[in-house]
Amino acid sequence: MNAMIALYLNVFVLIAQLFAKVPALKALAPTQSEAPFKEAQLAALLAFVVLTILAAIKFRGQPAQQPL
Repeated sequence: MNAMIALYLNVFVLIAQLFAKVPALKALAPTQSEAPFKEAQLAALLAFVVLTILAAIKFRGQPAQQPL
């Protein structure tokens, strides 16, 4: 779960940097408080929440492996 949180934070920063550096995206959200920026961040958040839940369900029932 910690890995997913760290990856989400990296993607959050990536989206912010894209909206700051790419001219086409900067034109859509020059101050990063407009709807396209918020929608992109919300979509990323929802994707990571769903993926984290699916991963937790998939690996919850597996027993821990014993070290050799």
